[in-house]
Amino acid sequence: MDLHLLIDNLSNPALLFFFLGILATQLKSDLEIPEGSSKFISLYLLLSIGFKGGQELSHSQLDMEIFWSIAAGILLAIIVPLYTFFLLRRKFNVYNSGAIAASYGSVSAVTFVTAISFLEMEQIPFGGHMVAVMALMEAPSIIVGVLLIAIYNKERTEKPALGKIVRHAVTNGSVLLILGSLAIGLLASEQQAEGIKPFTTDIFKGFLAVFLLDMGITSGKKIAAFIKKGWFAFAFAIVIPLFNGCIVALASDTFSDSTGNRFLLSILAASASYIAVPAAMRLAAPKANPSLYLPMALAITFPFNITLGMPLYLYLIQLGGGVV
Repeated sequence: MDLHLLIDNLSNPALLFFFLGILATQLKSDLEIPEGSSKFISLYLLLSIGFKGGQELSHSQLDMEIFWSIAAGILLAIIVPLYTFFLLRRKFNVYNSGAIAASYGSVSAVTFVTAISFLEMEQIPFGGHMVAVMALMEAPSIIVGVLLIAIYNKERTEKPALGKIVRHAVTNGSVLLILGSLAIGLLASEQQAEGIKPFTTDIFKGFLAVFLLDMGITSGKKIAAFIKKGWFAFAFAIVIPLFNGCIVALASDTFSDSTGNRFLLSILAASASYIAVPAAMRLAAPKANPSLYLPMALAITFPFNITLGMPLYLYLIQLGGGVV
């Protein structure tokens, strides 16, 4: 691997703020981001990336690459929870297996946003349609996870209302905001977009740094308790994302020659949801243990992807001849 990619990523101020958050928890500092501010920043990041994606999409020519990218994203959101569920059943009950499988089939919007920042740092372009791919990957994995729990639950005392779960997945706040922002960015003219550029673009990296500081604090609080749950969950939270990300990084050249697009699809394949899926599983699988699947995605997979995963996936793509 080209070490400059790894060094550039690890010296990224936003990522260093993430480590500062972890350090603060280990030192038992009272440093914290107010809950209201944290929620606002997360909404801002989704709004900004959705709007900019819509603008990029408005300047893009619809072609087969866009179609195949969307199809690949949805297919991944179905296949990943299917195969991981049966691996997880070796160690966990049906509820936890379904919840974890859904988490790893779904995506992390924050990881996606951090990946875009990484591409901008490396000056690698990408297509605005990748924002749509991310949003469309949320719901299928949740649906598959719920169906697997319903099918393999021998107790059959809890039958989740699938229609309610599907509606919840589709109308989830993060999904709705990013799709809505994408549509608004698509409809807005270049002159109109320029008028709000100071908000959507100029302050983006600063807000990302504060948000990652908050994510570091949250992750640091969960790591110690999670490690006590055993090696299998820890290994799964690294090996499965690594496998998914590497496979997509290598195989995506069959329908795309864009390094940026292939990289973002790899990140989506490797990431795990810790917002949309936990919210849905509270309804669908209340017996699933959130102190298991939430730290796996947030405290293990998320840090791995934004530190070592991103440079690795980009290296594999460039090794295969990805075009910037």
